[in-house]
Amino acid sequence: MYKLLKSQREFLEIPHDYTLDVAVYQGGYGSGKTFSGSLLGILLALKFPGIRGLVGAQTYTLVRDTTLQTYFEHLDNFGFTEGVDYTWSATMQTLIFSNHSEILFRHFDEPNKLKSLNLGFVEIEEMSDIPYDTFKMLLSRMRQKIKPQWKGFKYRIFGHTNPEMQRGWVYKTFVENPPPNYRLISAPTTQNIYLPEGYCEELKKLYDEEYYNIFVLAKTGNYSSGLVVKDFTNENIKDITYQPEMDLYISCDFNVDPMCWVLAHKTEDKVFYFDEIAMENTTTAKACEEICRRYPNHKGQIIINGDASGDNRSCTSEYTNYVIIKKKFLQYGYDVDIRIKAFNPPIKNRIMAFNSKVRSADGEICLFVDKKCEKLLYNIYNLSYQEGTSKIDLPTYQQIKQSKELKFLSHPFDAASYLVDFYWPIGM
Repeated sequence: MYKLLKSQREFLEIPHDYTLDVAVYQGGYGSGKTFSGSLLGILLALKFPGIRGLVGAQTYTLVRDTTLQTYFEHLDNFGFTEGVDYTWSATMQTLIFSNHSEILFRHFDEPNKLKSLNLGFVEIEEMSDIPYDTFKMLLSRMRQKIKPQWKGFKYRIFGHTNPEMQRGWVYKTFVENPPPNYRLISAPTTQNIYLPEGYCEELKKLYDEEYYNIFVLAKTGNYSSGLVVKDFTNENIKDITYQPEMDLYISCDFNVDPMCWVLAHKTEDKVFYFDEIAMENTTTAKACEEICRRYPNHKGQIIINGDASGDNRSCTSEYTNYVIIKKKFLQYGYDVDIRIKAFNPPIKNRIMAFNSKVRSADGEICLFVDKKCEKLLYNIYNLSYQEGTSKIDLPTYQQIKQSKELKFLSHPFDAASYLVDFYWPIGM
């Protein structure tokens, strides 16, 4: 029924005689990662009656919306009928097969709750997102009693993930010094012959070169600097003149101390950050007043972008931040247009969108910053990842006490990246 790709077949088959197989399918977008993992889970459930498997990710939303749906798609393709060949228990979050095999769907946010399980296999969605300690705990759960009729059975832990942006625990475990029963299967998007024609070329236009190498060519990143913003050079710094006749874009991060907003003009494909608001111990209304003080005679439209959580009421006001902005600008004679997403995208989406504008894989520069934006430039040159992870390294309270400038890390970048992600989002 399925004609598998070479990397998918390599993932499914075990090339050694050890009793435990540990494999990770590391692929670019559209390389068939979740497809392969869920297919293997179903095949194990069918081949070994009574096996108990666990499918999980760091968040249950990812398990429910991505992995579980792919399981159902496979079951439909196999011609299986719910209630006859299998049952889905929503209360137990478990697939139960007619041969008594079970597959549990869980999140790994509280791994201690999984310590009582005895399992035959584990599937991990977005493997690089879970902590190494969780992976080690799951290894210890590979102890379901082997049934006599399970010929050729091996315990299996298998995961699928995009390549890590840095050399984290997956790289160290599966590449640097892997045990003989550990396998990493690399699956570039370019090898998937079933994708629409021109799919990879379109991604090359969207992504900067480093992201293209990681999320399409499936190469493990090795950013020596560890910076969040890549390939930003003096070509991205430009004297930008405020144009009162043009639309003014204001993108907001609603932290009280500091509150950081960026001001920009944009064209169809380029963004120009010409000023910023970076105020300590302030309010949304005062930030609006500061903008009106600096630019009192704006003629074009004023468009507000930014943090989606700013559309929620706070405990200190009956109004949302965006309602406060609209009311305050109306006092100065401006009717602003609020344009925000229903919810904030994952930070990695915003980072990719921002970097693709800094410099695309084709070398095109579409993001420019004026030297007046000191805090934004400070973020571009200093915001970094925690070593060995894809998490942003944010300063602690004690570090901020020792260096006040550190309090401005992340907030200006958040404001700037909300704007880019709204108008030029990266498809995942």
